[in-house]
Parts: sequence; C-alpha cells; structure tokens
Amino acid sequence: MHPRNRDRFDLTLECIRRHYEGEQSSLEETLLRYADFFRLFEDFRGYVDLFFLQDLVSVVYAAVEFFTPFDNFTTLALPGNLAAYEHYRSQSVGFVQARNGRIADSLTVAERS
Repeated sequence: MHPRNRDRFDLTLECIRRHYEGEQSSLEETLLRYADFFRLFEDFRGYVDLFFLQDLVSVVYAAVEFFTPFDNFTTLALPGNLAAYEHYRSQSVGFVQARNGRIADSLTVAERS
C-alpha cells in the first residue's frame, strides 16, 4: 500500500487512469510491472467498462470522481476528522451500491439474451 493512496480505490483508479495516459503516479512502478494485464483492456474506458466502474469517472472517462477533495496527491489520503470520514464513507458506499446495481443490471440483460 502506497502512503499517497492508502488503499483508497478512487486514488488507485486515478493512478490507473494516469497509467493509460502515460502520466506518472505513485503506483507507476507497480502498474508498469503489470503492463501486460492493463494492455488487455486497450485503454482506460475498456478497464472501467469491464469492471463496472462508470460511477467513479466522468461521463467521457477523462477524470476520476473522487470520494474526497483531491489535490494531485498532495493531501493525506485518509480523512482527518469525523466529518471528513463520514463524507468519505458516504461517497464510497454510494459508489459500491451504484456499481452493484450496474452488475445486477448486466446479469438481468444477460439472462434475457
């Protein structure tokens, strides 16, 4: 776990987005180690779509929607007080629920096919 990410999925997804854009990130070394895996998806959109992560990116897949205010990895990844934690928790739970809905919808469509 990198201290800039602290196992936060939104921050990890930003590193993955940057990997596809050829930009540096705190997880660059790790992502390069698994470059063959990431090539399977062709691009960031392919990665996001396969794993049902659309609720965590902008409509055009150009940016990650963060759970807390983001300042290019210069602020602490972990919430610093109770209010910040409650906001982070609400955002992350909302994402998980939305993703679960997308997965359920895809299964319903698959069953009808």
